[in-house]
Amino acid sequence: MTQVDNPFLGLTASGIPGLTPYTPGKPIAELERELGIRDSIKLASNENPMGPSPAVVEAVMAALPELGRYPDGGGFALRAALAAHHGVGPDAITLGNGSNDCLDLIARTFLQPGAESLFSEHAFAVYPISTQAVGATARVAPARDYGHDLEAMAARVSEHTRVVWIANPNNPTGTWLAAGPLRDFLASLPRTCIAVVDEAYIEYVQEPDYPDASRWLADFPNLIVTRTFSKAHGLASLRVGYALSDPAIADLLNRVRQPFNVNSLAQVAALASLSDPVHIRHHVEQNRAGLVQLAAGFERLGRGYIPSVGNFIAVDLGRPAAPVNEALMREGCIVRPVANYGLPNHLRVTVGLESENARLLRALERVIAA
Repeated sequence: MTQVDNPFLGLTASGIPGLTPYTPGKPIAELERELGIRDSIKLASNENPMGPSPAVVEAVMAALPELGRYPDGGGFALRAALAAHHGVGPDAITLGNGSNDCLDLIARTFLQPGAESLFSEHAFAVYPISTQAVGATARVAPARDYGHDLEAMAARVSEHTRVVWIANPNNPTGTWLAAGPLRDFLASLPRTCIAVVDEAYIEYVQEPDYPDASRWLADFPNLIVTRTFSKAHGLASLRVGYALSDPAIADLLNRVRQPFNVNSLAQVAALASLSDPVHIRHHVEQNRAGLVQLAAGFERLGRGYIPSVGNFIAVDLGRPAAPVNEALMREGCIVRPVANYGLPNHLRVTVGLESENARLLRALERVIAA
């Protein structure tokens, strides 16, 4: 249905008419149904190709008989485990239905018409969506080398700025900010501005100067750090994430948070995954090798790419990516076009298993040569 056809458009909040639904990566079943093909691979949604730890599967299976019960609305056990993991109190933690839920909670708590939200060009799509949905004004700083330009962002902070969003590493570009510049930027912000550091991909980063911003919570009471179990932990389908902040901020977020927003199986799975760091390390090693494999393949094909520290890499095709994406789908390879992020010539490729990466590269070679 188009906006013109929608009879209820005039009844919505002011920011809603201009929104379009978020488009996720195409599911394998949908592609195969549309094209009549089989044995497709999906490297579009930054999922963990190894899946969750066996300990997670065992814990979830043991919890199935309790499906008739509501989950613990306060997430006591999970918040306690996360508090111990991060060295903070449980009152500093807000649980979310994925970290996306936490980002939306932040927007609904601190943004309103007349307030401004600031983020970088090429930054995660949820920032502008959540900003517009609550009627706030989005301000976008130009990127530098596909990543955050902190000087440009600082120059755009005004008396109306209420939330600044920083993805570190950034999705979809895979760029990252070092500790010194990021800390200096946070210190420059007025205390009337909430700083959000989105660390959805932190487990993958092995750069020596990459910061864990959660260690700065005591220094910056206006800081919120978001994390997820969807990526390295392999729990994307269960939707569980969290925010770390000053307890006064967590108190406000939890006033807005929906009851039972994290289901019982998600809580059990997250607890089990926290207790199995070996599985995470194994996946991170596999991911590192996959990044090298894909980068080498793109170089062999004469295509540039944005160096990434996440579990994905954006390849520059040197021409509009949409036709290449369509051709790759006909080859049974689902990747992610990122024109909506201001990158019309790029495709974002999630790191898959070694065999999946190799298949994608072979398919890309055929498509480019066609």
